[in-house]
Amino acid sequence: MNIDILTLFPRFFAEPLATSILGKTIEKGLLSVECRDIREWASGDYRQVDDMPYGGGPGMVLMLEPLVKCIDSIVSERRNSGLEPKMLITCPRGRRLNQKMLAGWSVINSESESLLILSGHYEGFDERLYTLYPWETISIGDFVLSGGEIPSLTIIDGVARLLEGSLGNPESLSHESFNDSLLDHPAYTRPAEFRGMKVPDVLLNGDHAKIETWRAMKRRELTSRHRPDLLDKCEGQG
Repeated sequence: MNIDILTLFPRFFAEPLATSILGKTIEKGLLSVECRDIREWASGDYRQVDDMPYGGGPGMVLMLEPLVKCIDSIVSERRNSGLEPKMLITCPRGRRLNQKMLAGWSVINSESESLLILSGHYEGFDERLYTLYPWETISIGDFVLSGGEIPSLTIIDGVARLLEGSLGNPESLSHESFNDSLLDHPAYTRPAEFRGMKVPDVLLNGDHAKIETWRAMKRRELTSRHRPDLLDKCEGQG
C-alpha cells in the first residue's frame, strides 16, 4: 500500500515510521509512506504557506495556492503510476475515526488505489479547499491539537497493523477491542499471584472452551461498565 502524507512538518513522522509494528511493516515492503513537504510548492524567498484571515481574527490560515499545487502534483504523480488516490483530510468537522473505517482503507486495491492524507495546521484551511477535491474528512475526537500530524499518524498506524503480514500473529486482530463493537477481554500473565491478587482459575485449568466462554462474558461486562454506548451499538446490529 502507498500512502502520501502532505504536511508542513515531515520530520515529525521520521521516528514513528521507523518504530515498532509500523516500522516493521514498512521494512517488509507491505507499506510505503512518503512525507510531502507542502512548502516545496510555495513561492517566494520565505516559502510562505499561510496568511491572515479575511475579516480579521487571531491566527493564520493555510493558503490555497501552495496546497493546490502540492495536491495536484501528488495526485498527477500517482495517476501516472496507475493509482487513484483516496483523499483524506484531518479536521474537526470530519467523521469520527473508528475501526471499521481503518479496516476499509486497509483492504483497498493497492494496485489501483493509494491513500493521500492532508495534515492541517494553524487555524485551518481556506474554506474553498473543501470544494476542490473529493475529500473524506476525518476527526480523531472532540479536542484540539496543534496540527493534523498526530491524526494522520493515527490513521497510518491503524491501517498498517491491519495489512496482511504486518503482525507476527494474525489471530491477534480477532481478539482486540472494538471487534463486534465490544472491548477486549481482561488479560493476565505471570506471576499467577501478585500482592494477593490471583489470576482467575478458569485461565489456569487448560479448558479452552470454558476460557472462551469466560472471555466472551468479560468482554460484555467490561463494555457495559466502561463503554455502554458500544454495547448499545452492538445490540442494535445484532
